[in-house]
Amino acid sequence: MSELYTALENLKQGKTILYPTDTIWGLGCDATNAKAVSKIYAIKNRIESKALICLVSSLNMLKTHIEEIPEAAIHFLETATKPTTIIYNNPKLVATNLIAQDNTLAIRMVHEGFAYELIELFQKPIVSTSANISGQASPKSFKEIHEDILKDVDYVVNLQNEKINTKPSTIIKLDKDGNVTVLRP
Repeated sequence: MSELYTALENLKQGKTILYPTDTIWGLGCDATNAKAVSKIYAIKNRIESKALICLVSSLNMLKTHIEEIPEAAIHFLETATKPTTIIYNNPKLVATNLIAQDNTLAIRMVHEGFAYELIELFQKPIVSTSANISGQASPKSFKEIHEDILKDVDYVVNLQNEKINTKPSTIIKLDKDGNVTVLRP
């Protein structure tokens, strides 16, 4: 469990981490720390207008960071059978450079594994974006992660042999009437 606590200390210090999520290997940081979020954008060579995903570990944490959660989203969260990221309107208490230009934020609730345990200990959302240079394919395993990512991130969680899903999450957007638009199946 020392990997968990080392990753936690890095997050508390505003550093970036490379860690196994419920889907793929992700680049992460404290989602409330704008400087750390900027470093994630720099590592990925990604423009800040292209928003990132963040992870939460509970409905209570989600409620802390979204003005109003639509009923349809709660129903979707209770019935989803695979990792699903939902784009919410009116985020709050997160780094402003994490929020999309249309005042939305993509959030996925994780339920188990390293990322879940880390968020539970940290008690704040964590950024989660694929561990690739912007425009390149997402790595399907740790071995496929570009050396520049490994060099630029502050801490690499030493769980390279962990079995993870290797597929990015589904991304959906709900409008105020509860209508679903699938952005990434």
